[in-house]
Amino acid sequence: MPTYADPSARSGGRVEAQLEESRRGLNRLSPQQALAAQRDGALLIDTRTPWQRAAQGEVPGALVIDRTVLEWRLDPTSEVCIPEARSGRLTVVLCRQGYSSSLAARSLRELGVEATDVIGGVQAWLDEGLPVHCGPVDERR
Repeated sequence: MPTYADPSARSGGRVEAQLEESRRGLNRLSPQQALAAQRDGALLIDTRTPWQRAAQGEVPGALVIDRTVLEWRLDPTSEVCIPEARSGRLTVVLCRQGYSSSLAARSLRELGVEATDVIGGVQAWLDEGLPVHCGPVDERR
């Protein structure tokens, strides 16, 4: 069975170029800035897998949306868009370490959604001592 490297141990390749391109034009937020944006009304979207959330904890107030349906749930012109996405608020995407969230934010921006992501993801959130919990989440499927 193959062993998969952590994205933080990057070795280049096309995906690195895509990641770099995705981050161009993004005003990426620190975890503290993301928390402040959430308090000011931004949508905080957690795209981590269930096992990642179980290991790291849940981010209070974040909407949990699986990465596989993210664009459909946040595109205000989609028939399956969540109501909160129709407000035009800033959308801040969180992932485990801040890699896939950059790709997701770019994809959302291409749909016309004002979106960004969190530098370092939930790992940086935890490193800064920001709140997490083990309770229920608002999961949108």
